[in-house]
Amino acid sequence: MPPADADGAVARWIVGVGASAGGQAPLAAFLGACPRGAGLACVVVQHLGADHVGSPVAMLQPHTALTVQEAGDGLRPRADHVYVLRPGTEVRLEGGRLRVAPPQGGDRSHPIDVLLHSLALELGPAAAGVILSGLGSDGAQGLRSIAAVGGRALVQQPDTAAFDAMPRNAAAAAGPASGLAPPEALARLLLQPSGPAGAPAAHDAPPAEGEPADDLAAIVSHLANVTGHDFAAYKTSSVQRRIERRLAVHGLTSLSAYRRLLTDSAQEAALLQKELFIGVTAFFRDPAVWQAAAEAALPALLQRAAQRPQRRLRGWVVGCSTGEEAYTLAMLLVEQMERDALSREVEVQIFATDANADAVEFARRGLYPDSALAPLTPQRRARFFVAEGGGWRVSKSLREKVLFARHDLIRDAPFSRLDLVSCRNLLIYLRAPMQEKVLRLFHYVLQPEGRLVLGHSETVGRAEGLFEPLDPKSRIYRRIDVPGTRASPSFPIPADARPSLRTPESPAVSERETPAGPSLQTLAERLILDEVAPPAVIVDATGDILYVSGRTGSFLEPAAGRANWNVHAMAREGLRVALSASMRQALDEGKPVLRRGLKVEFHGAEMEVELTVRPLQWAGHGPLQLVIFRELPPAPKRRRHRAARDEELQRAVEEAQALREEMRSSQEELQSTNEELQSTNEELQSTNEELTTSKEEMQAMNEELQTVNSELMSKIEDLAQAQSDLRNLLNSTQIATLFLDAAMNVRRFTEQAKKVINLREGDVGRPLTDLTTTLEYPELIDDVTNVLRTLEFCERSIRTLDGRWYSVRVMPYRTAENVIDGSVLTFVDITPVKTLEAQLYGAAQAARGAPTDPVGT
Repeated sequence: MPPADADGAVARWIVGVGASAGGQAPLAAFLGACPRGAGLACVVVQHLGADHVGSPVAMLQPHTALTVQEAGDGLRPRADHVYVLRPGTEVRLEGGRLRVAPPQGGDRSHPIDVLLHSLALELGPAAAGVILSGLGSDGAQGLRSIAAVGGRALVQQPDTAAFDAMPRNAAAAAGPASGLAPPEALARLLLQPSGPAGAPAAHDAPPAEGEPADDLAAIVSHLANVTGHDFAAYKTSSVQRRIERRLAVHGLTSLSAYRRLLTDSAQEAALLQKELFIGVTAFFRDPAVWQAAAEAALPALLQRAAQRPQRRLRGWVVGCSTGEEAYTLAMLLVEQMERDALSREVEVQIFATDANADAVEFARRGLYPDSALAPLTPQRRARFFVAEGGGWRVSKSLREKVLFARHDLIRDAPFSRLDLVSCRNLLIYLRAPMQEKVLRLFHYVLQPEGRLVLGHSETVGRAEGLFEPLDPKSRIYRRIDVPGTRASPSFPIPADARPSLRTPESPAVSERETPAGPSLQTLAERLILDEVAPPAVIVDATGDILYVSGRTGSFLEPAAGRANWNVHAMAREGLRVALSASMRQALDEGKPVLRRGLKVEFHGAEMEVELTVRPLQWAGHGPLQLVIFRELPPAPKRRRHRAARDEELQRAVEEAQALREEMRSSQEELQSTNEELQSTNEELQSTNEELTTSKEEMQAMNEELQTVNSELMSKIEDLAQAQSDLRNLLNSTQIATLFLDAAMNVRRFTEQAKKVINLREGDVGRPLTDLTTTLEYPELIDDVTNVLRTLEFCERSIRTLDGRWYSVRVMPYRTAENVIDGSVLTFVDITPVKTLEAQLYGAAQAARGAPTDPVGT
């Protein structure tokens, strides 16, 4: 529910507006286009230093019909109001009120991200964000959060911005959900019934009767065929809402038209898939839930894990998005382990998965902007993060506890033997049958007494017999061990949904350029059939597995820790040394290598293995090798000649010695290289930190100068207007006026003054003594000097050479600070007065019979 003010005026949209360098003009244009009565409440954040002078309120109020005021702590946003942030502070929306405080990120603060992220968390689809001209990337992540929850994400068209860095970064982060337009058009885009985010009132509306429902199903089916991700189990309203946003972006009015566009454009299918992924998360989102988890769930789980032989706690964060929730769980576990001595030796392993590959990759990097760390205490920030570049990177010790992977909860096989599952705010997007199916899956993968954490709007529903609430308010449940419920749930796992046997650094063969001729699978199958179809793998030159045939579990096993599909890491004890040597020999000699008599222990029994390594040639690729494993039947006991055994032992010793020497040599080279790289890295790191600091300081100064420049330009315009008004006022009085500075140089004069003193425009700055005048006034310079000395005005009636009379008044020139900075001379034509005076004097003299005395004699 949008907040209302004390007068009951409801804000239809809470709009966060961010601007930086060059943002004053577009900000005025945007606010000027926002009409009164539309129900908007705008919160404006600009990059201004704490020592900034000038009033943002005074700068914006003349340009908008909305009421502009300073954002105060605790204020409820009111409709038809603009709230500007005072310099040196951050603002966020919490509980329907503005919370203003000093920036928690210090010099690295991203105040626009802080505001927009809080709007997304607080208001969901009712939130809106606008990014205008500026430098840097502040606002990009915040706008991404607003787009993810279905709010309106608007960006100034970059080519209309004085500085396009902020608009470009914001548009890239918000993705296809963002709307681009010039500043004055953004307000219309925000208020239109079906803008980039769609109208909130239509979010839960069912499809119209007739063809839209069929079109919606066809769109979902086509998306599953193209992208491999099936959204059929998602709620219709959630899917339809985000499809409507794509309709608005393309200006379409029907699902059938969008269906045709989707069929013709593979790129649009990828964009729609990104639109359908829900990616709202934050560190310690819903703090009360995490507090309850730290008290009601984690201590018991750690104590139980400490009593197991392997001393391991396994957790699964489902729908991890960009990883904040997974790292939050890891932080709480580390803090609990530090408090409890019995659980300090427990190994924590958290699996964090999401269907969105881009979000998983972001989480893997573990680099977050300052705004994302706002919910963290300073102690946690210092304990678990390291400053890097313009943000904060997760510390190595915390990062090692979380394993990120792309995973589709509906299609892919789950993790097992888990102590904790956190699936918050994901079930609400699924239909009821799928919700029940997922909950039964969680019951299956959890160990006895395992914990399940759901979102605040989610419950176990029909699966209440499988879980009991530990903290109903926080949605924390305990698994109930019900007989007959341990059977594996029925989840379809297509063949193409199996995990790819490759590392992130090693692209799969299918992603490479496929050459003409037989496929890799056809080639492998033909060669394997030649060997009577034993278990085998195809590897590249580094040992990464590209293809697996048969059951290789007796010979290979996944290595502990991060998933590593390299044959050297997966080979069982007894095969590793021989396998490495054989692969190297086959690569050097270019012919098959056969090793017999290798002993491998599997399930407590020892078996004899024959290993064959054959080099392969496949166009378009580097050297490949086929590794074939064959288990030999137990041989009857037979006596061996002592010399034969000695010879075999000697050969093994020689191989081991050669391997040791090779490893020692390689180790020395690697150590030397590592030391050099470490030294270079430290130097580059130091230089990078210095450059980053200088860049941030220069950027902050540049933004401040841009804002000050905008204010000065506005003041110059005001001064120019005032000067024009003053000039028109002086000219309209028909009074000749001359302004002199303290040195009696001409500063300014009116047009009428040219009739008394010979002046032209080029005389500004010339001394008064250099000018000629028609006045019979030799004492003029002395009178001006006397006025500057005594600060008392002087007034005289002076005649000109052509017989006219002027009242000359000399007064001191006072500035606004009451400082004498020159003098002002005014010349009033009093010739008619003097003429009338002469006539009256003559008439009086004539009446007395006395001779007339001309005026002035």
